[in-house]
Amino acid sequence: MKQAIGIDLGGTSIKYALVSEAGDVRFEGKLPSRADESAEAVLEQLSRAADAVLHSARNEGLDGDITGIGLGTPGIVDTDGRRVLGGAENIKGWEQIDVATPLELHTGLKVRVNNDANLMGLGETRYGAGRGCTHVVFLTVGTGIGGAIIIDGHLFSGYGGRGTELGHTPLIANGEQCNCGATGCLEHYASTSALVRRFSSLAQQEGLALDRPADGELITRLYLEGQPLAVKCMEEHFYYLGRGIAGFINIFSPQRVVIGGGICEAGDFYIEQLRRVVAGQVIPSCACQTEIVRATLGNRAGLVGAASLVLE
Repeated sequence: MKQAIGIDLGGTSIKYALVSEAGDVRFEGKLPSRADESAEAVLEQLSRAADAVLHSARNEGLDGDITGIGLGTPGIVDTDGRRVLGGAENIKGWEQIDVATPLELHTGLKVRVNNDANLMGLGETRYGAGRGCTHVVFLTVGTGIGGAIIIDGHLFSGYGGRGTELGHTPLIANGEQCNCGATGCLEHYASTSALVRRFSSLAQQEGLALDRPADGELITRLYLEGQPLAVKCMEEHFYYLGRGIAGFINIFSPQRVVIGGGICEAGDFYIEQLRRVVAGQVIPSCACQTEIVRATLGNRAGLVGAASLVLE
């Protein structure tokens, strides 16, 4: 059975594994990314990650089945799947850099590269909550909002690979400034960071005493307990995110919208509340064949999607 090395590069760590064409994961590991040092340091760590998988595979006689390496990275990647063009502010010097060639020279394996959120969406489509579908919109809700679009079974990235920044869809006219420099972005209003920022600000204004700093887990717990401020902030969160999802459904009419990120693991209520908001905002004829579901691969989605780049 064909195997591929999947690598998921983040600002803090690099996750890696050997993934089979059936989606089975072996030899998982994690290394510091050294993203705050230099691009050269990150490339070193990527080589170390590949070496770790190759060593384990050789010990079990699987190295001959490995067809290549798939790498997910923050930022915009060229259409050849080799060079990071920019947009990865959390990795020092990570722009206009050929990532594939050094890894190919080091390992002797072919390498394909794509944006990390794209590959999370691809992983969920191939092996997770979108399995069996050809048209999927994927959103991951966390510090920001990342996204991916699958059309006819393939990643859609826009001309030159510079599109599908779903979190930066303009949502609020004359809204607050987003980290991207624009105003009123979906990410600025509907991410977990936005939820925490809103709740913390209102809690301070109201003199609400908390036993620990606010985060998504605390706010969802308080919401389920019926705490009024948490309910207010979560309802705002569902409204903003639901409107964004409704817009994507109106445009793409996917078979499934898959929602990932830690906050959606809080319980079934999360997806149910999003469905409720979307139903009131979407064009019914666009949404009649669309399901909204929770992602199933968790932290493995990125590396499984990365491996699938070379397993297709």
